[in-house]
Amino acid sequence: MTIPALARTSPDGVAAISVARLAASAAALVGVLAACGEVPDAGASDLADAGTGPGSPLVVPAGFPEPRVPDDNPVTAEKADLGRYLFYDVRLSANGTQSCGSCHLQELAFTDGLTTAIGSTGEHHPRNSSGLTNAAYNATYTWANPVLTTLEKQILVPIFGESPIELGAGGHQDEILDRLRADAAYVDRFAAAYPESDDAIDWDHVVGALATFVRTIVSGSSPFDRYVYGRDASALSAQERRGMELFFSERLECHHCHGGFNFTESSVHAGSAVDAALFHNTGLYNVDGLGAYPANNLGVYAVTGDPADMGRFRAPTLRNVAVTAPYMHDGSIATLEDVVDFYSAGGRLIEDGPYAGDGRTSPLKSGLVPGFSISEDERADLVAFLGALTDTELLTDPRLSDPFAEP
Repeated sequence: MTIPALARTSPDGVAAISVARLAASAAALVGVLAACGEVPDAGASDLADAGTGPGSPLVVPAGFPEPRVPDDNPVTAEKADLGRYLFYDVRLSANGTQSCGSCHLQELAFTDGLTTAIGSTGEHHPRNSSGLTNAAYNATYTWANPVLTTLEKQILVPIFGESPIELGAGGHQDEILDRLRADAAYVDRFAAAYPESDDAIDWDHVVGALATFVRTIVSGSSPFDRYVYGRDASALSAQERRGMELFFSERLECHHCHGGFNFTESSVHAGSAVDAALFHNTGLYNVDGLGAYPANNLGVYAVTGDPADMGRFRAPTLRNVAVTAPYMHDGSIATLEDVVDFYSAGGRLIEDGPYAGDGRTSPLKSGLVPGFSISEDERADLVAFLGALTDTELLTDPRLSDPFAEP
């Protein structure tokens, strides 16, 4: 397998849905999503070909569209099973100390709870670990790389990337594959996942299986989902319903960047007809008065070199956001209350230190971050609603759990 250049370097609109329609009924919501092009009309044969039909490990929740699945990597139960083992196996790192699951813990919605990630060699990543909730629907991957548009491409970065080192497998490819070949259980799992191959244990298949497993990390059973899709009219408390109204209000404008079925405008699916590779500068930094971000976190600008892309990052899904602290691309905001205060202020003022500057006045800040007024009670309501996006089934699903963990 040839490692593309993108793996050797550091990775640097969904229509608004009103709360009235969301709360009305499941049928009304599905109708709105369909009108926005979010619910594709896919035939049963197409779904079966993609591996998302009946009995598939990729379970599509009620009200969700079918995810995109590459033609050359359809979902199968055997491939997902293999990918689960590989995801949690420290033998994929060069020094045998870290797995994908080390930075993506199931109980934290596949984040790690750290400010920024730490690789297998102890090197600190400049970014907060991205959550993998509903990664199958991401338009792009990592925080700020428009080039990474598939899980298959993205997975190459943590495995082979050289700066910063995560798993550090570059230069150790044969050694790592030999570790897997020496395990009889892996020989059987690879053969089951790729029965057409004489020697199934290779990097193409490792990457394909990992991508397949990650595609099965689908979240759609939160209290919000049970309420909106008509399964449980009491699933949201009065406070959470008030918070939902605030979230979808034009006063706060949260839904403009975090809208749609996946609570991020940067989502695609099998029937997508628009470009959802969207990024925003939220006024988190302004170190030079002209909108500059810290040198190790320049956003999309680090990839494109376009000055207009300075500080622009992808809006992540808010599903399970209550368990994924700290927040922002660099983990620099500790709590959801602090996040609400940040957006209420329309950016962040840093009064001293190397990153001093007033992000509120950045000329590059998105017009979707103007600031808003909010009372303490309203802030508590909004945070309560965000908590109602937590899918406890996802956080405990044994199909996604670490197979190497002690019972």
